[in-house]
Amino acid sequence: MSFTYEDVGATRESDFCPPGFHALHVRTRIGEGEELFRHAAEAVMTWEMHRAMGVGIEASADRAAPDVDVTVTLAGMIKAPCRVVWTVAEPRRVGWAYGTLSGHPECGEESFVVDRTGDGTVWLTVHAFSRGAKWYARAGGPATRGLQHAYARRCGVVLRRLCAQKGE
Repeated sequence: MSFTYEDVGATRESDFCPPGFHALHVRTRIGEGEELFRHAAEAVMTWEMHRAMGVGIEASADRAAPDVDVTVTLAGMIKAPCRVVWTVAEPRRVGWAYGTLSGHPECGEESFVVDRTGDGTVWLTVHAFSRGAKWYARAGGPATRGLQHAYARRCGVVLRRLCAQKGE
């Protein structure tokens, strides 16, 4: 399967949004410290955060890596095929992005990056650009974008909870 958009990998630039797409940028404070950063990074890289949100994840590998195919199942029935387009693994920044493939209800790219700032604060940033690909995603208009924002905010809430549980 091929990507359904042209600017593959563009979420590496946090402020990039191609013409005709809607931007999403949600940053959530997860906590503080090196250990929490390691837990958060591992939960993001191994799909644990996504699974803990209650979405189905079928991936061709146990960890996010370029060219890994991922199918996200929403509400038990909407299949959203994607492929990981980039990863980052730096001492203070870990994450990945996937792009939509044929059959996905949306068209675009979404990244999930955990970073640790100079003061030790750990953040999750979800950045995306998208537009409806299937009729029902286009028909949803602003409601679809609202659901995407809610999903991105929930990623942060769930990741914070997972990290708190591991720190106990």
